[in-house]
Amino acid sequence: MLRMKCPYCRQGDLFVSHPYDLRRAGDMHENCPQCHGRFTIEPGFYYGAMYVSYALMVAFGVAFWVALQVLAPQLELLTTVLVIIGGLLLLTPLAYAWSKSIWAHMFLRYKGARGHIQKKS
Repeated sequence: MLRMKCPYCRQGDLFVSHPYDLRRAGDMHENCPQCHGRFTIEPGFYYGAMYVSYALMVAFGVAFWVALQVLAPQLELLTTVLVIIGGLLLLTPLAYAWSKSIWAHMFLRYKGARGHIQKKS
């Protein structure tokens, strides 16, 4: 899931580019380049990924807060909040891509390395 590979074969790329290519952020292939499995099974399929994204960002925020409390407990509250916000902003493209990947892996089942390969006519 976190490698953002095809949920069907786990080999093809889910996204057209990496998450920090902001011009193409979130652009997904229609079908897997390897097994030709379809990534969007219905319109609005990835709306549910918003909940996954929210959970990821909360987890990242809590992790930043714990890390700052352990590594730099002397920081003032405003500085701590600014560091957490900055870290979350830097991780937003990655969380967006991971949330779509996790959502796809939750609902699109693994078929093996050759699960959806279509025979050539």
